[in-house]
Amino acid sequence: MQIKEVKTEGLSYTYAVTVPKEDLSAKLDAKIKEMQPQVSLKGFRPGKVPASHIKKMFGQSIMKDIVEETVNETSQKAINDNKIRPAGQPKIDLRANGEEVTKGTADLEYQLTVESIPDFEPVDPATLKFTRLKYEASDADMEERLAELGKGQKTYKKKAKTAKAKKDDAVLIDFVGTIDGEAFEGGAMEGHQLVIGSGSFIPGFEEQLIGAKAGDELDVKVTFPKEYQAADLAGKEAVFATKVHEVQGAKDAEIDDDFAKNFGLDDLDALKDAVKKQYESELDMQSRMKLKRAILDELDKKHSFDLPPNMVEAEFENIWNQVKAEKEAGQLDEDDAKKTDKQLEKDYRKIAERRVRLGLVLAEMGQKAEVQITNEELQQAMIAEARQYPGQEQQVVEFYQKNPNAIAQLRAPIYEEKVVDLIIDKAEVKDKKVDKDELFEEDDMI
Repeated sequence: MQIKEVKTEGLSYTYAVTVPKEDLSAKLDAKIKEMQPQVSLKGFRPGKVPASHIKKMFGQSIMKDIVEETVNETSQKAINDNKIRPAGQPKIDLRANGEEVTKGTADLEYQLTVESIPDFEPVDPATLKFTRLKYEASDADMEERLAELGKGQKTYKKKAKTAKAKKDDAVLIDFVGTIDGEAFEGGAMEGHQLVIGSGSFIPGFEEQLIGAKAGDELDVKVTFPKEYQAADLAGKEAVFATKVHEVQGAKDAEIDDDFAKNFGLDDLDALKDAVKKQYESELDMQSRMKLKRAILDELDKKHSFDLPPNMVEAEFENIWNQVKAEKEAGQLDEDDAKKTDKQLEKDYRKIAERRVRLGLVLAEMGQKAEVQITNEELQQAMIAEARQYPGQEQQVVEFYQKNPNAIAQLRAPIYEEKVVDLIIDKAEVKDKKVDKDELFEEDDMI
């Protein structure tokens, strides 16, 4: 076998690889000899088919497998011999003489192009200094949290007969819907409680009940949306003969022991304790997120090296596809919406470069520190992912078990967090008390 370097361009290396036909032929003979005892063909006793006959019948087919195996083996040898750490899948360009190679009349020749991970020395985490922002929950925060729970558990109390319904009130109604004077299936209900402004009914229905009072009877005229789930009603005009029985005013739930029991807790003190723990957990997560951002920013500043172009391009394509989808859906943020495609592409290419650079730095730091991910950690991540798809948990787990690339996607964020933990442990980190607004202030995307 001959491996010859033909081109070097930055982090990209191209090698010409040649495997003599004699070597391939020797592999073919060895393969046939190995399989000969198991071959059974008509006219021959089992295991007694001559090697020459097997070669005549199946030689080219076997040689195709040998060529594939040889390409994999020799390309890996070229990479190992030249001490290259691949930054992605190598590219193989076979010469257009495949049929001659499988017939055993030509050498196997191909070009191998591979991008290398750059050589660099990552910063020593012990030399880094960071400030961790901390905010301590106050009694006022706890009261606000409890009040928010109460708002989410509204009760409705009957108003006076003369009271007129307004937004956020509930009305107790009977209704019968008709289209062209004919009632339709599912268009009638008695004693239904409808909160005005909830958006739970056909557009335009709730607004027409504003100002109604107990005892009123009115015709509510609406048009079903064109995308309505019932195709026979979609886009049609309907009239709902509606009778109002009660107008009910909204009231936030009383925050007491009975309220706490709605959440499966014994009393109000237990609810307060649970709310406090949850809020403190949110504050800790936000504090860590801010610190992690500061760490990544510092690592980005401390490292400058050439990036593998294909890695950057692949990362950019992932980001850019998402940006295009958001643009088509009208979901770009205000600043991005003002930019041209050229400006957006420039900005997001910088983000792609930053992500690749940081990914390489974190990987190198983790490798030096021998950071490992356990099967238990992967299993926990898999279970957490499966729980996001109720009723399909088993299918999700099986998907990950059968797809190494999917497992790699689970592994990456776990590895990143463990390296961040390593940096926090070794670096000098000082806590700083800040107000809530500063802790939750949004960072720039880059």
